[in-house]
Amino acid sequence: MTIKLSFFFVFLIFCTYYFTEVYSLVEFTNAQCESLDKDFALFDYCFLKSANRTYKYVSLKVRLLKVPITKIKVKIALYKRANGFLPFLYNITFDACKFLKSPNTNQIALFFYNLFKDYSNINHTCPFINDLVLDKMPYHNVNNLLTNILPFPEGKYMLEMHWIAYDIDRAVTKFYWSLT
Repeated sequence: MTIKLSFFFVFLIFCTYYFTEVYSLVEFTNAQCESLDKDFALFDYCFLKSANRTYKYVSLKVRLLKVPITKIKVKIALYKRANGFLPFLYNITFDACKFLKSPNTNQIALFFYNLFKDYSNINHTCPFINDLVLDKMPYHNVNNLLTNILPFPEGKYMLEMHWIAYDIDRAVTKFYWSLT
């Protein structure tokens, strides 16, 4: 009787662990890019493309008109939708030139850098002299970072990034996604 009861508890723990584990999925819903200073930078393209039901990616290209750029800051804010988009968890501003020289100084900026680094040409320090490109970043990369490494609650989110050069707000990018 005791052996049957022990097997029952082992079976119950096994089933509870494997059948109640929740798998989250990140899915892009929109991407918006706006140049606030059209004499400084222009977006050639900024879009979300759905190749099929399981493969969506974001691409954008920014043409820099006044190069070289030696002083740039990035303001990153994460918003969650609840009666409109409200601030959620992150709202940081960091010096991109200093960060790219030593990436391990700001852990939150490093998290967002790891999100984009494999799909962009932002892999060098200042000055920036070329156009900036984010090419076909799929949501499985975001899915891994936001569900396995840093668990988030379900909902609709917006990642808003302000690109500030020489202390003037030059461009805004917004990435919309949902976590189910």
